[in-house]
Amino acid sequence: MKRIATRILLLFAFTLALGACTLTPEDETTWDETLLYGKWKSGTLWYKYVSDGTGKTWDTADDVSEAEAQSFTWTLVQSELTHIHIMQMGTTVPKVYTVTELTSTTLKYKDDFNVSHSFTKVN
Repeated sequence: MKRIATRILLLFAFTLALGACTLTPEDETTWDETLLYGKWKSGTLWYKYVSDGTGKTWDTADDVSEAEAQSFTWTLVQSELTHIHIMQMGTTVPKVYTVTELTSTTLKYKDDFNVSHSFTKVN
């Protein structure tokens, strides 16, 4: 009985070790953050990424222009794109995305719910 319990524990430990080492290719990709700089559009939603790690977002469907845009800070570490949205009264809201494609004209990422978002660079 002791031998069976030991084998079960070893199998359990081995399974945990394998699961902890599994990475998807997206997790290993390092994207060039300089490709992110500029304005991006998806339908009526706009994002502007500035090289100093700040940005703005607005939605023209809500009759909001760039001058009225919501500010955020951003970081891109490997494939993890983090936005920290700066709300009124100083409240911040973090949003984390996994970048799946970043070129000079295309930005694609997915959120925590595996919903994909696709943007085209405007300038």
